[in-house]
Amino acid sequence: MSLLRIKKPTTRKGKKILLAREPQLHEKVKNTLFIEGRKSSGDIKQALKDLYHIKKPLCKVLSRSNDITPFEDTSSLQYLAEKNDCTLFMFGSTSKKRPNNLILGRMFEHELLDMVELGIKEYKGLQDFKNDKIGTCVKPCLVFNGPKWGQTEEYRRLKSLFIDAFHRDTVQAIRLQGIEHVLSFTATDDNQIMLRSYKILLKKSGHKTPRIELTEIGPSIDFSIRRTKIASDDLYKLSRKQPKQLKVSKKKNITRDELGNTHGRVHVGKQNVTKVQTRKVVDGKQLVYTKPKFVVQVFSVRLRLRATRLGNGKRICESSTRKYDIPHTNSIFRVPTKSCVDTLQPSTLGKLSQEASSDLIRATSERGHSELINLQH
Repeated sequence: MSLLRIKKPTTRKGKKILLAREPQLHEKVKNTLFIEGRKSSGDIKQALKDLYHIKKPLCKVLSRSNDITPFEDTSSLQYLAEKNDCTLFMFGSTSKKRPNNLILGRMFEHELLDMVELGIKEYKGLQDFKNDKIGTCVKPCLVFNGPKWGQTEEYRRLKSLFIDAFHRDTVQAIRLQGIEHVLSFTATDDNQIMLRSYKILLKKSGHKTPRIELTEIGPSIDFSIRRTKIASDDLYKLSRKQPKQLKVSKKKNITRDELGNTHGRVHVGKQNVTKVQTRKVVDGKQLVYTKPKFVVQVFSVRLRLRATRLGNGKRICESSTRKYDIPHTNSIFRVPTKSCVDTLQPSTLGKLSQEASSDLIRATSERGHSELINLQH
């Protein structure tokens, strides 16, 4: 439990501070707290300074020595982390039993989540490399070499801890000239971890893609893993849980790959090629007809001009009914396209009378109908 007492805010500023400490949908960048133990050697002090130079300004340094033993009692460490609003910490100390000791850890809900104790075997600081250094606020590229990073749970947690420790603010895009710093972590078979820091130099290559050179700028540290204290699987899963508001709703037929590219899937139904209407060319004076859309029905000696839409039978219009003398009522007549209706003589419609043919032509022209018309009984 935290040693800080929870008080009800009495001022607006105090309420604002407490609301800022509550869990947010978009958390701010994690700060790192640098702490020196009761005793610390020169290598430990210089290592903390060099790591502070890489992390700044996302860090805080406690100038005084602190008599803290994190693996025996974590209450003081949790108190300092919560008071300084830091979720990561680096604790350096030295003793006869554990010389040059560096403890790296992180918090969740102001309580200890993971903690790893590393021993420094060999160390070269920034001042040992006489070359140009990088500036502040440069996002480093993290490279993890060796198959051991994914073999055991301790190495997987340590890899995640290194990523949290050297991670900066999240950006959507980055330019090529902005990649200047590389941190390489190599895990060997004898349980050693070698940290190397390089500066990226872009040289001319005669092509569009530049030639890359790496220059070691320090610090160079060889670690050995001593003690670990990792969280349980349930607590670790709870710490990685994301709120529902940030989860992207799954959409059908849309997927994303590892690089963030969006891929869509389109389902095309079965196409009936036989019903596809293609363009028909008129050859000379020959009349070409298409499928009928309107039907003219003949009832005994009455000719009713009724225009209906095929399929659903919806009536569009209906002309006036007249009496005509039709010799054969069960006949089918073809009416040419609209372009030929005006010049068509009534006698060409077959056995209809002069008056019936004129009405049929006039009804066809008024409705703008240029398709095949059937006369059915």
